[in-house]
Amino acid sequence: MSKTVNESSGQSASNSDTSRADYTESQELQPADIIYVDGGLRQSKFEEPFFADVEDLLGTSSAPRPCTLVWRDVTLHIKPKDGKLKRLVNGVNGIAKAGSLVALMGPSGAGKTTLMSALAHRNPTEIVVDGEITMNGRQVGDFMHQESGYMHQDELFVENLTVIEHLSIMARLRMDRRTTSLARKRRVNQLLRQLSLYGLRYTRIGGLDGRKTLSGGERKRLAFATELLTDPGLLFCDEPTTGLDSSSAQKMMTLLRANAVEGKTVICTIHQPSSELMALFDKLVLLAEGRVAYAGNASGALSFFESLGYHCPITYNPTDYFIKVLALTPGSESASRHAIKSICDRFAVSDAAKELDMEIHLEYHLIDNQDQNSKSGKDNSFCAPYFHTTIVWLVYRYMLIILRDPRVQLLRIVQKLAIALTAGLCFIGTAHLTQAGIQDVQGALFIIIAENTFSPMYSVLHMFPEEFPMLHRELWAGLYSTPTYYIARMIAMFPGLLVEPTLFTLVVYWIAGLRTTLYAFSFTVFISILVLNVAIACGSFFSCAFGSMPVAIAYLVPFDYTLMMTSGLFIKLSSIPKYISWIRHVSWLMYSNEAMSILQWDGVENITCSPDEADAPCLSTGDEVLSMYDFTTKEFWPDIIALIILYVIFHLLALIALRYRTRRK
Repeated sequence: MSKTVNESSGQSASNSDTSRADYTESQELQPADIIYVDGGLRQSKFEEPFFADVEDLLGTSSAPRPCTLVWRDVTLHIKPKDGKLKRLVNGVNGIAKAGSLVALMGPSGAGKTTLMSALAHRNPTEIVVDGEITMNGRQVGDFMHQESGYMHQDELFVENLTVIEHLSIMARLRMDRRTTSLARKRRVNQLLRQLSLYGLRYTRIGGLDGRKTLSGGERKRLAFATELLTDPGLLFCDEPTTGLDSSSAQKMMTLLRANAVEGKTVICTIHQPSSELMALFDKLVLLAEGRVAYAGNASGALSFFESLGYHCPITYNPTDYFIKVLALTPGSESASRHAIKSICDRFAVSDAAKELDMEIHLEYHLIDNQDQNSKSGKDNSFCAPYFHTTIVWLVYRYMLIILRDPRVQLLRIVQKLAIALTAGLCFIGTAHLTQAGIQDVQGALFIIIAENTFSPMYSVLHMFPEEFPMLHRELWAGLYSTPTYYIARMIAMFPGLLVEPTLFTLVVYWIAGLRTTLYAFSFTVFISILVLNVAIACGSFFSCAFGSMPVAIAYLVPFDYTLMMTSGLFIKLSSIPKYISWIRHVSWLMYSNEAMSILQWDGVENITCSPDEADAPCLSTGDEVLSMYDFTTKEFWPDIIALIILYVIFHLLALIALRYRTRRK
């Protein structure tokens, strides 16, 4: 039964008098909630407005821009490492109009996800696309990131964030920078209520701390809400019902149907839906062996297969039967391929194929008669967030990860203090100006350097490989660039990279009784901070370059041994063979050891010798101590500068490696 727009608006206005607390999660969207209004316009009764006062202030949401996607003679090849192209999709045609829900179906390996990725301009780097894919007459390109949403089969989230935090951050990264803060909050609130996530807004997405987290269906709805933030006119959904029970799958498909009737174009791959779900689709595209076996109205697929002699048994779900007919039968692959080829060939000359060609030609004819402004529409109007805005919100996200993951920060600080206390107690009362005290001082300094090098360096090896999947996805969605991500990641870590070396050096320095001058102490702390940051930069480089923690460790361990051997503590620098002595120029252990030693021994003139060891060598001044290690006081500032240069170089190498690993052709 039809309802008028005024009746719907009046109902919403009366509901606005109720409090937000009265809104319950039982208000889930059902198929019956999709209603029709006079004039043929369709909408959902859960569409805004929710609260009249908010609507009076901001106005109602604008309707999504109608999007028509057309693909003609699309052929997709994959380029393996051997350089030979392998065809995945062959000469596919299709059209998806505004307000329609299109299903891409077929057996495993038919090319469904590959085709949809190409249509969304999110195809992997190794996929070569031939043919024509246009959206409203314009060849698809990077603008598709703003014009469309892409819901992946597997959801990737920052697990420690809450639902509202995730959507708020994504709103800042995805939405036009001219959007007001109030409008962003309104959009987030609207999606939370429409997708029945409002009661879960303060729930963590995931985690292992024993708290309540989102279920599989709730995570699917959150992923869907993320793609709806910009209210795109075109939606791609890859297996949206995978992993869901029948009830959750019904709710998800109803949400997709509701978005279609609101004017969006929705294309999704789906694996053997029930008859009830299949009834929600307007168009069906069946793929087999990379070709189109059927494309047209979902209701006409059964009659097409019956015309070919394939009669679906009464007890069979038609979609299950289609997949069975188009799948390769084990042991009879050759016969199956022949049958599939026959079906695809018969469709190519069928009335349904001719009708599809007419639709495509008509769409191109309409586009050709439009003026250029109508073709471009909003394509060039999107203003991406400023660089500093993206940096700020990424830093905020990664700082939340650090603060909520005790492995990253809290336990590391406790561990640092425990090691510092143990090391300090080992050296307590030993740092005297004696011959034995020389070794004790140098040992305490090396403990400070080593602890601020090896543990931090290995601690970051897992970080980038773990974040590669999400990084790839967000980069391909156009949310930010690789340098933006890397800079934000390092900034978020920086407070901890100041606190950790400061606390460790403070404890070891005073318990061991090292030189008690403000100048020596402050510069020792400063150098230890530099050492830790250089180590983090080096670890980041190995992590980005090798992309796997075991492989990175395999190359980093021998590198570490080389750094230690050229640090000046184990072997005199002048005695290192020339063919390997050059390594000391990239050893921050050598630079920091020399700089800290200068702070401890520069100007010292009263080192005592034991009268019981008259024949033993005696170092009576600090300069003699430094000379023993091939250190000189004039190298102090060059050592500091060298540490800073190494810090910059390692970060640049890490960024280059990360860009290479995340490159997209």
